Amino acid sequence: MTQFKDRNLGRSNFVVPEVCLGTMTFGEQTGEANAHAQLDFALAAGIGFIDTAEMYAVPPRAETCGASESIVGRWLKRQQRDRIQIATKVAGPSRNLGWIRNGPPALDRANIRAALDGSLQRLQTDYVDLYQLHWPERNQPMFGQWQYEPEKERKGTPIREQLEALGELVKEGKIRHIGVSNEHPWGIMEFTRLADELGLPRIVSTQNAYSLLNRTFETGLAEVCHRQQVGLLVYSALAFGHLTGKYLANPNAPGRITQWPAFGQRYTKPNVIPAVQAYVELAQKHGLTPTQLALGFSRSRWFVASTIIGASSLEQLKETLPAMQTTLSPEILAEIDAIHLRYTNPAP
Repeated sequence: MTQFKDRNLGRSNFVVPEVCLGTMTFGEQTGEANAHAQLDFALAAGIGFIDTAEMYAVPPRAETCGASESIVGRWLKRQQRDRIQIATKVAGPSRNLGWIRNGPPALDRANIRAALDGSLQRLQTDYVDLYQLHWPERNQPMFGQWQYEPEKERKGTPIREQLEALGELVKEGKIRHIGVSNEHPWGIMEFTRLADELGLPRIVSTQNAYSLLNRTFETGLAEVCHRQQVGLLVYSALAFGHLTGKYLANPNAPGRITQWPAFGQRYTKPNVIPAVQAYVELAQKHGLTPTQLALGFSRSRWFVASTIIGASSLEQLKETLPAMQTTLSPEILAEIDAIHLRYTNPAP
């Protein structure tokens, strides 16, 4: 396996590999021994960038809340800490997750601080390298929604106060860098504007869904993140396994989609199956696996800082990680765009 490239996140000195190991299966689909084997395998391959969250494992439920961090923490305790880059997230309100800190009403100072302290305890470390707001507190479309609805406005913690709370924790040494997740252009602009104006910590990244089936990042966020120097951490590059092609041959194939159907409702749109079929055929035409095509596409994007890949087993990771090194030719990328325009972004 060749060396993965390193990239800076935003305008910071935070350098990360182009691949990050996601851990949201740890504690649900993936037991601790297998999870630790995945972490060992990734580290041996040069991937010491690990992403988790206080909410994980997923799908979220009270019994597994914090399990992923705890599993990572027991592994991290045996490692040389400065070789590992740990990213985790604070859960926001409005998701009906009453078992997380008794259902946090806001991303205010008290909740951010309590969430981080809980994560540090589970991770068995005194700092995290990247601390992310898992989703915005304010009203905005997310997780499969596509329209902004102003009538759903609600009170919330101002972004300035969120930044001030994070800034305190940076000064205390508990956080090295901050980021956001599931953000939209206005949020990125507001976080960076306030940080620059007030001398508060600047976000270095946003963690958003991006894949062959979901290229909405390109519409507005790509320009904003480029101009504001915010890196993209990609999640769902395989679209919950759809882009491996496994559900074409067997709609009941083992996976999150079949085990928890409601969890993947965002991929029930009419064009998903025809688009996946077209991408699978394109991969076969060029002697690639569907996984290589999907991950090679993410790797090819100029705005992607790192792609988060997760696996339910070590065997799956051994297939997925090398696929992240796939380089796609201009011809293949042009064919991908043609499929995208035909199926996933049809002309009006």
